[in-house]
Amino acid sequence: MNKKLDTVALTVGRSLLGVYFVLPGLAKFASWQMHVDMMVKHNIPLAEPLLFIAGLANLILGGLLLANKQVWLAAYGCVAYILVINLCLHDFWNYTGIEGAHELQNFVKNLGILAGCLVLASYARTSKS
Repeated sequence: MNKKLDTVALTVGRSLLGVYFVLPGLAKFASWQMHVDMMVKHNIPLAEPLLFIAGLANLILGGLLLANKQVWLAAYGCVAYILVINLCLHDFWNYTGIEGAHELQNFVKNLGILAGCLVLASYARTSKS
């Protein structure tokens, strides 16, 4: 394979994953009450402190990916974050109709992002050894 193409693909993919986390992190703080309301709707206790933690996690993990720092650790952090979000906020099994379909779609989409994070974490970990 072309080494330059591989490097570009890795950089673009890592950066896009970083943006995927940073932008929602910013949105959590910009639209605070909307996110609190969504968490309450999904029966998340302590919505405001957890939203603050989630926003910081988005910004820190995404920022590390964008800065190409501690990539394997950040990517595994993103995996853990996605698992929590999927189980707590995309609980499609608790909904029916279009709402259930929407939550299922987000759940499955997040599994794809999780897969990308696993691949990135593995690559970053093994390429540094």
